[in-house]
Amino acid sequence: MAFENFPEMEKSTSDVNKPVTKRNSLASILTIVLVIALLGTWGYIIWDKNNTKETIAQKDTLITSTSTQRDELQKELADATMRYDMLKTSNSQKDSAITAKDKEILEKQDRIKTLLSKSNATQKELSQARALIASLKNDIESFKAQIAELEGANQQLTAEKAQVTEERDRYSRNFDSARAVIKNKEDVIDIGSTLHASNFNIVGVKEKSGGKEKITDKAKKVDKLRVSFDLDENMITSSGNKEIYVVITSPEGQPIAVQSLGSGTFSTREGQEKVYTQKLDVNYEQNKKQTVSFDWKQNEDFVNGNYKIEVYNNGFKVGEAFKPLKKGGLFS
Repeated sequence: MAFENFPEMEKSTSDVNKPVTKRNSLASILTIVLVIALLGTWGYIIWDKNNTKETIAQKDTLITSTSTQRDELQKELADATMRYDMLKTSNSQKDSAITAKDKEILEKQDRIKTLLSKSNATQKELSQARALIASLKNDIESFKAQIAELEGANQQLTAEKAQVTEERDRYSRNFDSARAVIKNKEDVIDIGSTLHASNFNIVGVKEKSGGKEKITDKAKKVDKLRVSFDLDENMITSSGNKEIYVVITSPEGQPIAVQSLGSGTFSTREGQEKVYTQKLDVNYEQNKKQTVSFDWKQNEDFVNGNYKIEVYNNGFKVGEAFKPLKKGGLFS
């Protein structure tokens, strides 16, 4: 019978299971490989992430360091600039050498500001800025030394100026004193040179036909007054033209002045404006007595009473006299 052949059936089942076992082993191997690959990938990712963090941290540290350096350099620049501005403010007057140094310092400041204004400044640029700041500080010290030297020179000049001013003032005081003495002497000489009038002779004159004249004291008959006087000797007065002013005052007390006959005004030594009747130009000779004479013939009639005659020279009244004219009688 066919159903009794059992051993052949068992052999057939064993042969069928062999490929399945091989497939299971291959799957296990693939699984292990995939797990290892996955673990490797995760490991690489973790390693790369750590490296990235470290790089970022280094960059952050570098940026922080760069920013700190830039801030410090900007502070140093600000301090140096403030010192420099203070020096310029307190010393506005500079010579040409300091002016040239001033320009150089300003240019260096601009270069430093340009370097520090960069947000992504490199270490090389910061180092260049640091070197420029150090150079700027040296320039400022040099600038300060030059100013101190100029201040010393100015102090010396100020002292010399003060000495010269003191000497000038002393000489000026001496000069003023000498000038005052000279002026006093000149005033004395001026006053001493004033001429003096004396020996007055005043008469009334009646003019007759044929050019004849008659002396009279009757007011109605007087046509003119003849005034004469002497100018005394004076050793101080120099020879030359001398102005003599004669003032005739009427019996009513009014000065007689007729502009058409040469009357006018003059100033006295007291500064007073005074009316004169007649001005005489006398060619005086030094230290010699000289007689002066003139006739005064007015447009109006003479009246009876006292006529006062005053003589002025050099602003001073130097003499006076009176001439009385009588009132005429019935048969005079």
